[in-house]
Amino acid sequence: MLNFWNENGYLIIENFKTEEECDSLIERSIKLIEEQDFFNQKSVFDTVSQSHNDDSYFLESGDKIRFFFEEKAVLNDENIKSNKQYIVNKIGHALHDLDDSFIQFSKNEDLDQIAKAIGFEDPKLLQSMYIFKQPKIGGEVVCHQDSTFLITEPESTVGFWFALEDANKENGCLQVASGGHKGPLRKLFKRDNNKMEMIELSNEPFPETDTFVEVKKGSLVLLHGRLPHYSCENKSSKSRHAYTLHVIEGKSKYLDYNWLQRKNLKTGGFVDV
Repeated sequence: MLNFWNENGYLIIENFKTEEECDSLIERSIKLIEEQDFFNQKSVFDTVSQSHNDDSYFLESGDKIRFFFEEKAVLNDENIKSNKQYIVNKIGHALHDLDDSFIQFSKNEDLDQIAKAIGFEDPKLLQSMYIFKQPKIGGEVVCHQDSTFLITEPESTVGFWFALEDANKENGCLQVASGGHKGPLRKLFKRDNNKMEMIELSNEPFPETDTFVEVKKGSLVLLHGRLPHYSCENKSSKSRHAYTLHVIEGKSKYLDYNWLQRKNLKTGGFVDV
């Protein structure tokens, strides 16, 4: 297991969560949406145009539960009232600290042991995202490295990506550049006062993200912070719900120019006493 992780920069652990655990999280996400009144909030998450980058609703969501729409969603009154669960792109970014269902899913000894098996000494849960990848309109996520957006010194970010539904080529599964984590960090998303800028660190092109990570419901996929990864639009009739935790090393320094700041929450681990 460790050899594969070190060589490829990703790792699949099948059957990590039960179908019941996945279904429970899906139901909770839908309930959270149904409880919202979106008439005064229409923040869109779009990695192609990056239109959310200077959006205060997005930039101040590190210690909150907030909702972001699909770029191709029709945000009319009817959809916002009656079809809410089909127009949301994602929920973020502190579900793992603020909602009991997500806390239960995110924090346990098994995850702590996995984190330590791949090299963490003091794993800390920095960010959580529920991603819907809606049928027909689920947006493309452009090729990127997670450490671009969540940087520590020394680098330590790892994504824990849970498949809550089957993920395949048809509904926009993850695609990774196997072994690409050995290359340089290409960009850094840096906060300057209340403005964000994307700084180029290396002009070396990304390798092809030609490894399709097709996984069954309940699988856990680990993603190294430097691993280039991507997912295409979901043009199929089936959603591709997933839940992601981004974990950092507690002994590393989390840099204050990161976009995500947790002003009102301390950053805890998988098994805080």
